[in-house]
Amino acid sequence: MKHLVHTILAATLVVGIADARVQERRGSIYDPDAGPFGLVANKTATRPGDLVTVLIQESQDLKNEEKSDLKTQKALDTALTNFDIAPDAFSTLPSVSSSTNNTFAGTANYEKKGNFTARLTAMVVDALPNGNLVISGRREIRIDQEVKVIEFSGVVRRYDITAANTIESELVANARVSYSGSGPLTRTTNRHGLGGFLHDAFIWLWPF
Repeated sequence: MKHLVHTILAATLVVGIADARVQERRGSIYDPDAGPFGLVANKTATRPGDLVTVLIQESQDLKNEEKSDLKTQKALDTALTNFDIAPDAFSTLPSVSSSTNNTFAGTANYEKKGNFTARLTAMVVDALPNGNLVISGRREIRIDQEVKVIEFSGVVRRYDITAANTIESELVANARVSYSGSGPLTRTTNRHGLGGFLHDAFIWLWPF
């Protein structure tokens, strides 16, 4: 009985090794590195082709205030009270009086606020040697003739990805967020064509 058990274990081991070699064989339709995933396996993005959800939450709150105050004041008052070389040369001795006052004051204020919130699922397009992942995603929303496009790309660290396979946009390096639109609504809210060109030319040429 014991000999039979050893024989079965040895046969199972040999078959397992053979199956592993078949799986690693070039041209096989099964790739052991590609899955399947277990029920308790890590489901976060780790390699090219995996998906990760980016929580885009970008806010801008910029404020800059500058103030300059420059003041210059000069005075010169000279008079010639004694001229012994030719006492009768001048009925009144010459005098010079000068005064200069220069004042400059300048104030500049700049304040801008903006918020952009979106949710986008991106794909891992490359894995860097240090383990960081390069991601890129695009979402296009078309309603009738109006098209809105959201694009996102950047580099993320694997351990910044949460267990829910999400990552916040502020943790993405070299992040690039683009939101553009085309269609009748976009054309209505933006200057375009000759009117837009003339408006930009007028603003550029107008000196005041």
